[in-house]
Formats: sequence, C-alpha cells, structure tokens
Amino acid sequence: MGTAPDYLDPQLAYTTQAVEAHWISYTGLLTYRHEEGEAGTELIPGLADGLPRISRDGLTYDFTLRRDLRYSDGTPVRASDYPYSIERMIRVPWGGRSFVTNYVVGADAFDTGRARSISGITANDATGRITIRLREPYGAFANVLAFPALAFVPRGTPIRNLSNDPPPGVGAYILTDVVPNRTFTLRRNPLFAGFRIPDIPTGNLDSIRVNIVSNTNSEAQQVLNNQADIFDPGDTLPPALLPQIEAQARDRFARKPVPSTFYFFLNTTIPPFNNEQARIAVNTAIDRDALSRIASGFLETDCFFIPRGIVGHPTSECPYGDRPDLARAQQILRDAGLEGAPVTVWGQERSPRKEYIDYYTDLLNKIGFRATERIIADTVYFPTIGNARTNPQTGFADWLQDFPNPSDFYLLMDGRSIQPTNNQNFSKVNDPHIQSELRKLNAVPATELDSVADEWAALDEYTARRAYVAVYGAEAVPKFFSDRLNFDAIFHPLYFNDWSTLSTK
Repeated sequence: MGTAPDYLDPQLAYTTQAVEAHWISYTGLLTYRHEEGEAGTELIPGLADGLPRISRDGLTYDFTLRRDLRYSDGTPVRASDYPYSIERMIRVPWGGRSFVTNYVVGADAFDTGRARSISGITANDATGRITIRLREPYGAFANVLAFPALAFVPRGTPIRNLSNDPPPGVGAYILTDVVPNRTFTLRRNPLFAGFRIPDIPTGNLDSIRVNIVSNTNSEAQQVLNNQADIFDPGDTLPPALLPQIEAQARDRFARKPVPSTFYFFLNTTIPPFNNEQARIAVNTAIDRDALSRIASGFLETDCFFIPRGIVGHPTSECPYGDRPDLARAQQILRDAGLEGAPVTVWGQERSPRKEYIDYYTDLLNKIGFRATERIIADTVYFPTIGNARTNPQTGFADWLQDFPNPSDFYLLMDGRSIQPTNNQNFSKVNDPHIQSELRKLNAVPATELDSVADEWAALDEYTARRAYVAVYGAEAVPKFFSDRLNFDAIFHPLYFNDWSTLSTK
C-alpha cells in the first residue's frame, strides 16, 4: 500500500485501505456477497441468522443472532454486545456515524450526551434477538448495517482509538502485528470455519502481510518484479511504468471502473466560497480533461456528484459546458469583488492527488484568487480536513460508494452529517432544498430506487448549479498482481480485492 489505512480500529476507519482488511475481519449482522460486479452488492446475513424482519412502516428491524459464535480471542459473542458496539462507534467517533444518529431512535441523544444509551437498540442475550427502531424510514438502512464499523466487538472494549492493537472481531482473519504507518498482518482465524456461516469464505492464505511503501513507483516496481504480490487498488500506477506493466504483465493487470466521485470541496461557511459566485467561477474554469490526463486515463470526466452506475446520475449536460472558460471565470470573480482573495488549498502527498492540487492551485491563481498549497501526509489528511478546528477553505476530496445508493453519496451534502471531528461534509453544505428532498428520497427502499431516479437526478442537477463542490470525474482502479497469485481472485465492487479469495498458484 502506498497509503496506510486512516485507522485500523474498525469503528474509526473509512478509507478503502482500511475496509479491505476490516471487511474480512469484522462481520456485522449483515454483509455483502463475495462476488464481482452487481452480484457483489447483494446483502446477505452475516452474524444474523437471516435478513432483517422489517415492519410494514419501515421503522423496526428485527434480527436473531447466530448461536455459538466467538470472537477471535475466544470470547463468546452476545446479543448485548451489539448496542455497545454501536455506542462505541459513535463515541470514538466514526466519520459516518450520522448514518446512525440521523435515523436510529435515541442515537442522536446519545451522541450529544443527552442519554446514557441508545434507546432504539435492544438486545436479549437469552434469545439472541436484536431490535433496532428508526425514527423515520431510511431505505438504505440495511446497507448501513453492513458497514464494518457497525460490526460486533466485545462489550467493554475500550472507547478509544485501538488502531495499534485492534479489538477482537468475528471474521475469517485477525488483524495483528501492527507497526503504525509501516506494516500490519492478517492471520487466518482458526475459529471462523467452525461457525459454518453460508456464503462467507474462510480464506485460502494463512497470512497476508501489508507493507506501507510511500513511493508508489517502488510499490508498482516490486509487484512487476514479483517481489511483492499485490498493488493496492487505492493507489495510482505511476504513468512512467504503465506502458511496461501493460506490455509485461498483461495477464495480471486490469483496469476496474468503480462508482466514485472525485472533486474539490468548497467550504460554504467561510470566505471566499461562502459566495456562490466564487464557487461558480471555479466550476466554470476547471479543465476536467486535463485532470484525466494527469490520472493517466484512470479518470472518466464528469461534473455531477452522483456518479455513473448509481441510480440518479443526471443525463443532462454539465451546467458549466464541456470546455473550461477562464475568461468567464475571471469576469465572475471581478464582478463579485473577489480578485486577490486568499485561498489555502489542502491536498495529499501521493500521486496523482498532489498533481491534482498543483493543477487546481495554479488554476485558482489564473482566475484571480491568491492561492497557496497546504500538502500534508496522506495518513492524517482526512482526519485533519474533517476537523472543525482546521475548517479548510478548499482542497482534494473523493468518495467511493459505500453501498449502491445515491443516498450514500448525499451523506456529503446532508447538513445533518456535519460534525466536529471526522466530518465528511467538507463543503459544510446545509441547503434547505437538499434537506427537504433527502427527507423524502432517503425513505425510498433500495428495491424501489428506479421509481425516484428522475427526482434524484433533478436534485443532483440543482446541486451542480449551486456549485457546492467542483466535481471532475470518477476513477478506475488497478487490479495488479504478481505472477505468484491466481488472477481470478474476486474484485469486489465495494471492497476491491477480496483478500479472502486470494490463492497462490
């Protein structure tokens, strides 16, 4: 990996580098089928003995825990561990906790210190029954329950960052031997196969060692030369090596498109981007084709927030046209009296994300801002820009689907998801029209999404016109292995390389 996971504590982690490992180490009530493509987006029972029993009004989810489960340290799994696990997730806190605090009865009161527990989650150790009550219907709630961050940890697990010594979980593998920002290992869990959970692989490899190699050129070269076995899909292949990889490793390299949104956030609460004209100027000036070239063709250009492949992606033309218009952007800034406004642009060290920021900073200067870069280490980037004390003006951001639903992407536009730490709504959007539409659209069950596709598209067109972010495209990621591995391992639509299906030749 070129970038370390943001956290190895499953109830803090959010980056792809983290969830690749957590998906097979921490199983929740529900999880996803281990398949490629659309089949991999199907929810299946995890530690629950079946899919949820959902009340007719969509407000109550009932589960029964499988019997005789144990954590990786041998501790029995109890139904009462579940409300504790969710409370711990909120307290540590996880960046996506608004998926729970916005909907589960009592979760917001617990989050804000007005309650000592979450009243909407009850559990009975004798029967294994777990019941979750929502205060309003949320069509994607079953997908939320499949997040590794909502998996089981033992009751009493300390409520602090345990990334250096991850807590016990229930999964095919155990996270161990962590050296922060350098290496960690997954070892096969000897207990897991005995649980005989249908459709969840028990793993082929005895251990998987992950090394953090900050230079992606070295990372790619090691895989090309069979000195390492996997190039992490969350990293970008160096353009200079790409022709050699395509020529010499054709049978062990592929581009895998993933529903995703790459964008520059524009903080709507502070100058200059609290001015809509400043945001429109940025969107008018961006050359999305130039950014695709920087990505060596691993970026498909777009200007809408809901990406292709997700219900609700608009089919209309970009409101800012197909080509950048620097002269128009300069005029917009002059008319708004914003020429010379200082802007700090936040970005990551790794390529091509730093190059995106180099381009973006230069563009902001060309249209009339006085922009400077603030590049920080990849490992601390998202926690830093997601902290209210930082309150950044603008910078790099991206979002890869957590689940195949437009509501997942609109977490980043939901005013209720703004939080003081681990915030994901970096532009701090809190628009009454968006909030009104989300109250209606988020309630639609996933099985009925097609019926509101036009409404989602209309909302996304509105968001683009308001220029709350500057979207420039969606990415494809590399599946790139050494000669030692079979290339038929599953590439999952949510979690990338499915490490539990890796095997040696």
